[in-house]
Amino acid sequence: MAVSALAGHAFALAQVSDDAVRLGMLMDLSGPYADITGRGSVMAAQMAIEDFGGEVLGKKIELLSVDHQNKADIAASKAREWFDKNRLDAIVDVTGSAPAIAVLEVARQKNRITLFSGPGTERLTNDLCASTLVHYVYDTYALANSTAQALTQRGGKKWYFLTADYTFGHSLETSASKVVRANGGEVLGAARHPISTSDFAAYLLQAKTSGADVVGLANAGADTVNAIKSAAEFGLTQDGRTTMAGLLLYINDVHALGLPAAQGLVLTEAFYWDMNEATRQWSRRYFARVKSMPNMSQAGVYSSVMHYLKAIKAAGTDDTEAVMRQMKATPIDDFFATGGHIREDGRMVHDMYLFEVKKPEESKEPWDYYKLLATIPGQQAFMPLAESQCPLVQK
Repeated sequence: MAVSALAGHAFALAQVSDDAVRLGMLMDLSGPYADITGRGSVMAAQMAIEDFGGEVLGKKIELLSVDHQNKADIAASKAREWFDKNRLDAIVDVTGSAPAIAVLEVARQKNRITLFSGPGTERLTNDLCASTLVHYVYDTYALANSTAQALTQRGGKKWYFLTADYTFGHSLETSASKVVRANGGEVLGAARHPISTSDFAAYLLQAKTSGADVVGLANAGADTVNAIKSAAEFGLTQDGRTTMAGLLLYINDVHALGLPAAQGLVLTEAFYWDMNEATRQWSRRYFARVKSMPNMSQAGVYSSVMHYLKAIKAAGTDDTEAVMRQMKATPIDDFFATGGHIREDGRMVHDMYLFEVKKPEESKEPWDYYKLLATIPGQQAFMPLAESQCPLVQK
């Protein structure tokens, strides 16, 4: 029996290619999304590797990261270099939808795994789906389906959008518009702005003159923060008639805005650090290293890396097909998601949460920002497979 066990162990070791398991992260480390993913997401991945023990099947786990500067060509070039020269096994996170789509195409050609936590476009598991892709945290369909539906049903029938002029913004605007109209609302128009816009005055003037009840922010990161700050200075929301809807709003954004400016905002997230004891324990460990509480993408990075490494261990190899089979066959039950599972289109299905930002007097401590309004079951939050254009889905 001892000889057999040793032989099996040696066989398992031989199944790890290039004597290491290598993960790469293509991030915004210096631009408008650096605070919501960036170095915080890299630290989350590093924590997962450390908690796993630093190796799998007796081989070292290596982590690479680079700033893609929010440029799809840089992201694609680096992904190709990593796969060809560094023998990378998987790419994790990838801030931004346009870079993520570019990386997905390279990974598809190289038959390598992608674990997306930062990008939002629903196309990743819809028409662009791949058998080696996992979209882990959120997508534009889930955000719009939750936030836009809640606000429209509350009486916000007339919408105007401020939209980041690239793949993610367009996708979020389109998804939210469908939900608004399906709930009896009307879309009055949209103003599209480039990434890293500092002056929103002209866009907000268009929103104000439209007569909208709700101004939907189809953007993220520093753009969302600047838009909300500018709206307050512009007096857009002071009449009490117009509501700002952050369709992708992170807790980092609320922290940057401060509760006086952010109070009353309704948003959807996949994770909140103060949900229960498990989320609090992990988040406080993270805070000790990063000095800010984690958001859903950063928590999702940890969970996705841990799920991937467990799959390698269970499969006895880092072979792409074997690991993906194991990941899809294994439920996700951790501090990030309970009863989560990866569908055939690559969508990791889990509950989403509708929150309202607290008033300053309701907050008991720093980062105590959210009130839970509703839990949206994963089967309701994400696009039904019946609506999917993914060629992997059996109709």
